Amino acid sequence: MRVLVIGSGGREHALVWKLAQSPLVKKVFCAPGNGGIAELAECVPIGVTDVNRLLAFAKDQEIDLTVVGPEAALLAGITDAFEAEGLAVFGPNQQAAEIEGSKSFAKDLMARYGIPTGKYRTFTTAAEAKQYVREQGAPIVVKADGLAAGKGVTVARTVEEAELAIERVMNEKVFGEAGNRVVIEEFLSGQEMSLMAFVDRETVRSMVISQDHKPVFDGDQGPNTGGMGAYSPVPQIPSVVVDRAVAEILEPVARAMVREGRPFRGVLYAGLMVTESGPKVIEFNARFGDPETQAVLPRLDSDLAEIMLATVRGKLGDIEIRWKKEAAVCVVMASEGYPGDYRKGVPIRSLPQSRPNCIVFHAGTIKEGDQLVTAGGRVLAVTALGADVGAAQAAAYEAVNQINFDGAHFRRDIAAKALAAEKK
Repeated sequence: MRVLVIGSGGREHALVWKLAQSPLVKKVFCAPGNGGIAELAECVPIGVTDVNRLLAFAKDQEIDLTVVGPEAALLAGITDAFEAEGLAVFGPNQQAAEIEGSKSFAKDLMARYGIPTGKYRTFTTAAEAKQYVREQGAPIVVKADGLAAGKGVTVARTVEEAELAIERVMNEKVFGEAGNRVVIEEFLSGQEMSLMAFVDRETVRSMVISQDHKPVFDGDQGPNTGGMGAYSPVPQIPSVVVDRAVAEILEPVARAMVREGRPFRGVLYAGLMVTESGPKVIEFNARFGDPETQAVLPRLDSDLAEIMLATVRGKLGDIEIRWKKEAAVCVVMASEGYPGDYRKGVPIRSLPQSRPNCIVFHAGTIKEGDQLVTAGGRVLAVTALGADVGAAQAAAYEAVNQINFDGAHFRRDIAAKALAAEKK
């Protein structure tokens, strides 16, 4: 089987890495790929939203399965275009991907079908949004309605901070058209949980859970990023809570999407908060999370290509999905200045070789001749496996400390909450 993966980040490197292990897969292409992906796949210089060129490439190369990584490609209609030409593609169509593309659509869907989430209101003017914030008080959450690369959410501790976020999103347009509307949400407290699942219409097969670290600095300080690290399992969250989230959130939303005429097929990601009254939805994504994928896929003991083919063919319910007992910890190394402005083209030195229990996934790299250099805000995602979270964390940081590039920064407390729970 010839496979095409769409994307260029750490998530796509993890997808390529896992797909390349399948006996079903003979060759992997990646568009556009990155410096690390190039070691496993043939990289093709086509942008993720250039649907016509991607379609032409897939037909010319007789691609058997296309796997879509980023949300921008899904919302550009790549699945619709490929399916119209009879090509197998893993990822929801444009209408189903709206569950990520519009936070107001997702919140309205949850309200219609009784899926637990925080109280919210949607606004199209900054003045009305600010007035609502003054009425509700803080802490409160401000979200750009559209796609904002994981940076469009502000957890405001004060009314003034919330008003500033509304101003930046709606009037200064720091996220472009994504800020034409804002969703103002109730602040939820508790343990966060990332729960991804393979979904084939109403068939839901959940993955092992993970926990992401969004703020840029240790102790969950600083602005939100696309994610500074993740780990799996999450020992402080009991399995009964995960089962409840599947039964009360993932399965009902899959059924709801079918009833809405937007059947979902691909990976559905639920970002959840485990509150005192149970798990509630913070957000939905229509694809694999990043960096959660880099912590979850190394724990997958089944053939990813087989799972994806079964999903595409409507046969997901017929296969068994197995997971390793080992824990995984992923630490993201970022460019100086991220999530704000950052410099590109910085040489990366002392990169350790990937091995079975430690994989260096490339998120923002490119080869310039023989030199690997930075090409993004998040540069590398270093994942290690271990007998427990503590062992995996130690191995991950051991590898991180071998890597050097000017201005590199990373959180030093990835999985700290899990370690505290394991000690108890």
